[in-house]
This record gives sequence, C-alpha cells and structure tokens, in this order.
Amino acid sequence: MNATLLAVALSLVSAGAYAAAAVAQSRLAGRTDPSTGVLRLLGRGAWWSAVGLNAGGALLHVAALNFGPLTLVQPLGALTLVVAVPLGARAAGRRVGRTEWRGTALTLLGLGALLLTAGGSAPHETLSLPEALGVGAATMAVVAGLGRPGARPGLRHAAASGITSGVASALTQTLTVAVTDHSGGPLFSWRLLTVALLVSAFAMGGLLLSQTAYRGGLGAPLAVVTLANPVAAAAIGLALLGERLQGGPVSLVLALLGTAAAVRGVVLLSRAQARNTDPAAPPEGPVPGDQVPSRVVIGSPRRADTAPPAGVPEPLPAHASG
Repeated sequence: MNATLLAVALSLVSAGAYAAAAVAQSRLAGRTDPSTGVLRLLGRGAWWSAVGLNAGGALLHVAALNFGPLTLVQPLGALTLVVAVPLGARAAGRRVGRTEWRGTALTLLGLGALLLTAGGSAPHETLSLPEALGVGAATMAVVAGLGRPGARPGLRHAAASGITSGVASALTQTLTVAVTDHSGGPLFSWRLLTVALLVSAFAMGGLLLSQTAYRGGLGAPLAVVTLANPVAAAAIGLALLGERLQGGPVSLVLALLGTAAAVRGVVLLSRAQARNTDPAAPPEGPVPGDQVPSRVVIGSPRRADTAPPAGVPEPLPAHASG
C-alpha cells in the first residue's frame, strides 16, 4: 500500500472515531446544565469516553498526516459529519431521512473531486519557529474575536473549534515530519518543544470549544466545525508548507466544484440534523398514507358531582346529531 492510500485509510478510520466522539459529546451536552463548569465535566465517565474517542481519532489523524499532505488528509475530515448521521439517527431511535441521504451523497461526491486534485506526495516541509509562533498568535486572536459575547454563540464557538483543530493538525504535521526525518535538525529543540505545546493547547481548546458549541444541538455546529477545520489547515499548507494542487487550471476548477458540492452536502446534513433535534419542527415528507388529521377532541373526565342523575340519558354532542 502506497503512502497516499495509507493516508486515506487512516483518515477514514479517524473520521469514524471523531464522529462517535461528536455524538457522545452532543448527548452529554444535552444532559448537562449550561452553567456546569469544566471541572464537573471531568468527573463524568461520559466525558472521558468522548475524550478517549477524540484521542483515538487524533492519533489516527497524526499517522495520516505523516503519509499525506494537509490538502489530502484534512478534507477527509468532512466524513465525520457523514458518519455522524447514521450514528446520531441510531442513538435517537429513528431512520435516516431523504435530505440526509442527499447531503451524504453530495458530500462524498465533493470529497471525491477534491481527492483527485490533492497532491499525493508525502509531506517534507515544516514550519519554522517564527512561522509557528505567528500561526499561533493569529489563531489566538481569531479565537478571542469569535469568543466575544454576541449572537449565535454556538456557531461562533464551532468556528473557533474548527479553526483551532485545523491549526493543531498543521502544527502536528510539522512535529511528525521533523521527528521522523532527522535530517531536518536535532530531535529535541526549542522549535519542536514550542510546536508541541501549541498542538496541546489548540487540541484541548478545540475539544472544549466544541463541547460548548454542541449545547445547542449537533447538526449546525458540527457542520461549521467540519468546514472550518480543513479550510484552516489547507490555508497553512498552501501558504507556508509548499503544498500545491496537481493538474493545473483544470484541477482548480474541479476542486472548486468539489468544494461547492461538499459545502452543499454539509449544509443539507446540518439542516436535516437541526430539524431532527428540534421537537417543534415538522417531520420530513408527507404524513404516512396522506391521512387527514382527525378533529376529535378529547376532553377531560367528567367530575362525579356533575354527572347526570340516574335514569336520565346523557345528551348527544351537537355534531353527532342528524
């Protein structure tokens, strides 16, 4: 198996682990009071189960980054939402709807187009210490801006979570490439120590931000996380790590079309999941059998002191006569 196929295989398994973690986090967030602090979450077994799934997905993701470029590995993270659809439906005791199937098909189609254009060579360039510090400072500034009080805090926290996770992946690739390729410098250096600390901070920050974002439901926040993550990582890969799309202008058009299809699929999935988690939302599709709802009104039981005397027939309702 060559490096590209191995990176894809590891990314698929990683997406499954991340999807299971997202469903677990969403269920935990739905059972947790918004005022609950982080220290109380640390005492819950469900929280540590989600952390374990995220850790497993992260390890597989790190391994994938060692064999494939960011422009190949990160878009496959969108499969997290695709896998979370049947997992979330099964946890809720329902079937996957037509909109969800359409979203899944569009997402897979878009990812297929992106995989055809992504560079297939193993990564070899790393971030310098000034570049790593600059990326870290810019990420902290963006997260601070998204974390300010305002409208739609769930979506803003989800965007911050996706950005920090994507940056952590880019920094992780620098760490893994530098460790496995000893020709790039000493194994232990201030640069690698700084990058390792940034990876730890951004990975934990992304996990906590996603837990906060999922308090309003899984659908839309997970979609925002899924989109923001590869965008942030791919931007670093293209701007600082020398990664390129293969195939020239034709591949650029194909990549744009694939991105549009994947974005549309993710939006459909997020809308469907938001509808399924909203008890006031109407069900998808027509009522089975196209039955007309009955107009029967069930009243409260008659009190004993207002019952008619014995032997006197009870009057019929007005609509029943004739």
